[in-house]
Amino acid sequence: MKYPIFQVGNRVRITSYGPFKGHIGTIRIVDTIVDLVEPFCFYLIDLEGALTKEPVWFEYEEVESISSNECEYLISA
Repeated sequence: MKYPIFQVGNRVRITSYGPFKGHIGTIRIVDTIVDLVEPFCFYLIDLEGALTKEPVWFEYEEVESISSNECEYLISA
């Protein structure tokens, strides 16, 4: 399965199981490994509404992009 590579500043939702599932955040750093058949990425993400104030690292499989319209809806809900 191919995953998109997001850019710094993209808004994403955390999809992994764990305490951050469903949180929305902004990508601050993208760390990509390109020696593999498919690129493998880690994202450092500033999470909104999380108890931790420090950015958290996530693997590329653990995040999905959200549109600006969807983000506004989720914040107002």
